[in-house]
Amino acid sequence: MKTTDYVSLNATMTKQGVCVVIPVYNSEKTIAAVINSVLDYTDDVIVVNDGSTDGTTDILLSYGDTILPVSYPTNKGKGYALKQGFRQARQRGFSYALTLDADGQHSAEDIAAFMEVLMEHPHTFITGVRSFDHPNMSKGSVFANKFSNFWFTLQTARRLPDTQSGYRLYPLDSMKRMLPITCRYEAELELLVRCAWRGIPILTVPIQVHYPTRENRISHFRPKEDFLRISILNTVLCLLAILYGYPSMIIRKLIEN
Repeated sequence: MKTTDYVSLNATMTKQGVCVVIPVYNSEKTIAAVINSVLDYTDDVIVVNDGSTDGTTDILLSYGDTILPVSYPTNKGKGYALKQGFRQARQRGFSYALTLDADGQHSAEDIAAFMEVLMEHPHTFITGVRSFDHPNMSKGSVFANKFSNFWFTLQTARRLPDTQSGYRLYPLDSMKRMLPITCRYEAELELLVRCAWRGIPILTVPIQVHYPTRENRISHFRPKEDFLRISILNTVLCLLAILYGYPSMIIRKLIEN
């Protein structure tokens, strides 16, 4: 990346009030490369250490004041990590939080694509859309995304091609005090649904994704436990959609018209 590109993009992100939030748990093999790649685009990086027990903590300490680390001793899940990251971002006056995963699947180059959409459509929730024809992408991941997409449409009357991507730009100001209620992977779907109910515009942007081979893949997803939690969440969200979500969306449309 050219220095002039970095200066321009960093200045744009600063002007728009955008920071990057990276939740991390036991990712000592990848976290340094992820942080270094993000620092090529912005100075405002919040890394939430979700109770890591490997060498992740020492790696974060080596960055000194270059990043803002948020740490706690016990692993509490991605949703809890996002909650802590959003709180820090708001306390420091940021209007947006751009989240990406610590496992190296996301490319920092796509930050520029998120910013292009944001400049044209401010106050918008922007979520990355992955390609699902990658040879290393598991059939389970493809099914899980289709499953999640179906429930999202049922709960919001909207369609999205990828409701499970962790590469997202959250409009913190538009979300006001909204924080995830759930604590693990299901939190990302929860926030997407709640933002749709609130009437926050949701747009997508294509993203690059690196899928390592099975033996090199880092995943903390627990198929049985987390799938059960997601199923319970979807049941609750469907009930809330009837009692609150759809009525609020209908009332908002009537007021706007």
